[in-house]
Amino acid sequence: MPAIALSVAQMRQRLEAFLKGAIAGLEGPMRLEPISGGQSNPTFFVSFDNRSMVLRKKPDGVVLPSAHAVDREYRVMQALAGSGVPVPEMLLYHEAPDVVGTPFFVMQRLQGRVFPAYALPELAPAQRRAVYLEMAQTMARLHRVDWAAIGLSDYGRPGGYFNRQIARWTRQWQMSKTAENADVERLIAWLPAHIADEGETRISHGDFRLGNLMFDPVEAKVVGVLDWELSTLGHPLADVAFNCIAYHTLPAEYGGIRGLDLDAMGIPGQDEYLQHYYHHSGRSDGVSAFHFAFALFRLAVIFEGIAARAASGNAVAENAAQVGALAKAFARRGVEFIEAGATASSMREGKDGP
Repeated sequence: MPAIALSVAQMRQRLEAFLKGAIAGLEGPMRLEPISGGQSNPTFFVSFDNRSMVLRKKPDGVVLPSAHAVDREYRVMQALAGSGVPVPEMLLYHEAPDVVGTPFFVMQRLQGRVFPAYALPELAPAQRRAVYLEMAQTMARLHRVDWAAIGLSDYGRPGGYFNRQIARWTRQWQMSKTAENADVERLIAWLPAHIADEGETRISHGDFRLGNLMFDPVEAKVVGVLDWELSTLGHPLADVAFNCIAYHTLPAEYGGIRGLDLDAMGIPGQDEYLQHYYHHSGRSDGVSAFHFAFALFRLAVIFEGIAARAASGNAVAENAAQVGALAKAFARRGVEFIEAGATASSMREGKDGP
């Protein structure tokens, strides 16, 4: 169903009337506040005198096929309630564009802290360590969920995840690219020929990063995993590699921690961090150069999409044009894994040769 162009005043009026009819007991006038910082689905705090909620909707205008799937976000979080993975309470989903111009859902607002930067400058070293280890344990809890038992058997297709994802993000690149990029083209050629094991299927969040976790106001405890737009049935190591990208990117590259003194900061190194995840997830294998190259390729395409939306005037974040320029940086980081693997292979061949 196509989006409807609504003024802010129309949206507010229709939304208040709709919510008061759909959710019993709401008192007082509605207050609507946009949440800044996101790059994808517009998100708002919706407050009444006696209740605080969050609304997420599709962007206005034309969007890429399968993108901005607020219906899937709502479904997976609703299914995960009671699973041990902390998610907000889902209140309602509305598919028609008659209320706010696009489909949207409403969830209970959580109270806590969101840390936008992997360097965690607001915390002491011991707190930083605790936050990182809790992040790893929360990701492990997600990957241990029995997706069939909670009603998500048709949330994606078991097996073949990387093949499908490489094809999907290649199509997205072709539809959204604003300029040619040799590094992206190299990743598109390399990844299908180096796919890792496809046999395992778990719930894959798709965007499991520090900024999508809400922590308790005081303790280093995750109270909510947010932003499930890219979730599906997939391979857990795709989440793990994506979650570790910050270890391989500079602070200027969307807040990475590469080159920082992690020991002094209290942040566990990548090896320790991964071992903590493996222990809590029960894994015996781990991420490879393929997983990292894939994660960086996908992120490069996502950032290119942000740039394309900025160029068309349909971006959510004010800094979308600058963020979109990061597509080049992430594609280059992805190619570094290819080149590092080729160098290691050449060294082994030289050592083992005559």
